[in-house]
Amino acid sequence: MIDKVHQTAEFRVICADLPAPPLFWRDDKGFRHGYESDLGRLLAHTLVLPFQFAYQNWADFYPALQAGKGEVILCGQGISDHRKTLADFTEPYAVFDEAVMIRRGSNLRSPSDLIGKKVGAIADSLNMALAETFTGCICVPFGGNSDDVLGDMVSALRDGKIDAFVDDDVALVPLAEEADLEIGFSVPTQNKWGIAVKKGNEAWLAEVNEALAIIKSNGQLEQLWRKWMPSLSYPFGIS
Repeated sequence: MIDKVHQTAEFRVICADLPAPPLFWRDDKGFRHGYESDLGRLLAHTLVLPFQFAYQNWADFYPALQAGKGEVILCGQGISDHRKTLADFTEPYAVFDEAVMIRRGSNLRSPSDLIGKKVGAIADSLNMALAETFTGCICVPFGGNSDDVLGDMVSALRDGKIDAFVDDDVALVPLAEEADLEIGFSVPTQNKWGIAVKKGNEAWLAEVNEALAIIKSNGQLEQLWRKWMPSLSYPFGIS
């Protein structure tokens, strides 16, 4: 643990209050489960800081961070050039490929099958950046001002408003078990996910990076990964 005077008095994690297993979701008693949820708690424990979730809509993450409504964003943030203009990022705590979700039986198995098709993704995300590389498809951005942007994309797919959508593979594995949905194909993009902190606060960024390095080196991060995502290879070496 890091027992010293910190740059902040608490560890409030800005995140979305929606179900996205195995990363995060709340049970009927309100307890938040998942890899990112447990990671937030573990980092707060390592930093010896009080912990709480600070729920925001996806589109409000970075304004909330700037307004001091939380100390970090820990919620599915692939480290993109666009996001690096909004915040500073830690070293990665996860690395994921991306996948394309389709209606079962629609037989969209490669980017060439998406020519003329409507393909959804969260606006200004790495997923949208990938969709934009699919030549001839029609990209449909989904705003993060919804309470459940993933649910919005799933509904649009089921309703035929889009033909497919792109997300990180970890978020789509549970959906692929639905009777009417399946993963059309995956793309080995190896996107790095990081924790966002307010831009310019180098001392606080260093503290969070130190805590992350500790739980990587002592095996605690690997334990969380294998608990919540046993089918995915741990990306930071094997203990």
